[in-house]
Amino acid sequence: MRLTPLVITAASVALVSPAVAHADSPSSTTPAAPRVSVPGGRYEHAVELKFQVERGTTVRYTLDGTTPTRDSRVYSPDNPPQIKQDSNVTAVAFQGNRSSVPVSYGYLIRSHEKPLARFVVMSDVHVGGHAGNDAKYESFFDTIGAVFPDPDAILLNGDMINDNGDGKGPDHKIVSEIFQANLARKGMTGTKVLISNGNHDASLAAIRDGYPKEWFPDSGGGYYEAEVNGLHVLTVNTETYNSNTVQRTWLKERLAAITADPAYTGKPVLVQGHRPTTGTVMDGQQTANPRLAEDLSAFPQAIYFSGHSHLNINDDRSIHQRDFTSVNDGSMSYIEMDHGYQMVTEDGLANRFESPTAQALFVEVYQDRTEIARVNMAADKHDIYAGGKWSASWQPPYASAGTLSGATWTVRLNGSTNQEIKDNFRYTDAARNTVAPTFTTRQPLSRVNDDKGGTVLRIAQATDDQMVHHYNVDITDASTGKSVVSSKVFSDYYFMPRPNTLDIPVPGTVDGAQYVARVVAVDAYGNASPSASLTFGK
Repeated sequence: MRLTPLVITAASVALVSPAVAHADSPSSTTPAAPRVSVPGGRYEHAVELKFQVERGTTVRYTLDGTTPTRDSRVYSPDNPPQIKQDSNVTAVAFQGNRSSVPVSYGYLIRSHEKPLARFVVMSDVHVGGHAGNDAKYESFFDTIGAVFPDPDAILLNGDMINDNGDGKGPDHKIVSEIFQANLARKGMTGTKVLISNGNHDASLAAIRDGYPKEWFPDSGGGYYEAEVNGLHVLTVNTETYNSNTVQRTWLKERLAAITADPAYTGKPVLVQGHRPTTGTVMDGQQTANPRLAEDLSAFPQAIYFSGHSHLNINDDRSIHQRDFTSVNDGSMSYIEMDHGYQMVTEDGLANRFESPTAQALFVEVYQDRTEIARVNMAADKHDIYAGGKWSASWQPPYASAGTLSGATWTVRLNGSTNQEIKDNFRYTDAARNTVAPTFTTRQPLSRVNDDKGGTVLRIAQATDDQMVHHYNVDITDASTGKSVVSSKVFSDYYFMPRPNTLDIPVPGTVDGAQYVARVVAVDAYGNASPSASLTFGK
């Protein structure tokens, strides 16, 4: 099969960040990042990796998404790592007390079985011009080509532009130019593009005017049907669905006709719509259109893909099954997390729920199942604020392009009746994860100083079978009982690689005073670890 590396330029052989490129200069005191012999991507065989490094450096690597340390396994060319299952590989070059920036590579390992069709599902492109987007989408399409060299279709699930009723409809032509240029550059001449209408996409007329007719073949209402390799794809207009009885009737009639066909038994009907529907993904956050959920409920063969929320796909709540399957497809511009938490930023703890990273889904439909891989288009560690200003315009190269943001979801439609299919669903509320995170070190908390001499509580990150979502952090003055820090702090799970420690600033500490810290690790489902504690002074 044809594979292209997850790279930004043809001259590169690995994913590198700007810091890595700088480190390659002879005058740099930072070791160059390792380069890998087999680029990340999708393979139908096990992959043996060899790292290329500067003389005098030692490469250490991890296979679990964490950042390598001096205690991580050492790379030896005589015993190279063998990648036999889906993995994120992260490598760091060490030289004395110096180390390179980490670089990460994502590998999807599949069998030789050929799927019926391959889809890339993305949404919330939010393009407003060529500047800042041309290079970004070259990188994104390099990642797409490394996973699916020739996808059968790309589902562009709404909010391609940034229109807020302010006349930006012509920006759709810019999106079209960017996508057409990259489809041609990657040789994806047979790839269909199917667009849904989002709340920032101006008018339906602006969409029709901006793209080739086959990308948005509606007949007036922003909804339509397409066929991809014999699979039915239904696009709904979630901006009007609840009140549009004609659209509702159309969807129910088409689903009934498709699923009644004996030749289509066991195959999914893919439905895309911009907004998530009520009571489904991410515990119902930012969902709408309860009548869409009602209308889909009679068709367990439906897999409904939605965007709009920007909510990340690292979180396993982004897939939900009850009467049908709902899947959140993340965002190509920036992602969001649950509100009500804080992040560790360069300026300390801050009320943040956004990250300047990008994600998409890579969907393979087989005769008996649908596999949905979660892929980071870019997941480098950055704050959404650059120089005090909000920005999601981080530019390539990325040291994380093509990494995996979670395990592949597999949807099976087992059963001869609708109820039997539903009874065999695996991503249901009743089957929610119950495994709590665990601190794996004897003393996961320590007191350190930051660069300015301030007091910091360092948390050695806990582990979980899916992911640690956040930490409940409580720090009090031992003598007065006064709260110094009381916060729910994100674990940085949305970056790749995941930092091994979190540094929580402890403001206002006084010489001679004692403080008590208690920290609990919590996963996305609310399962909590035992409390870790530490008494410390300034």
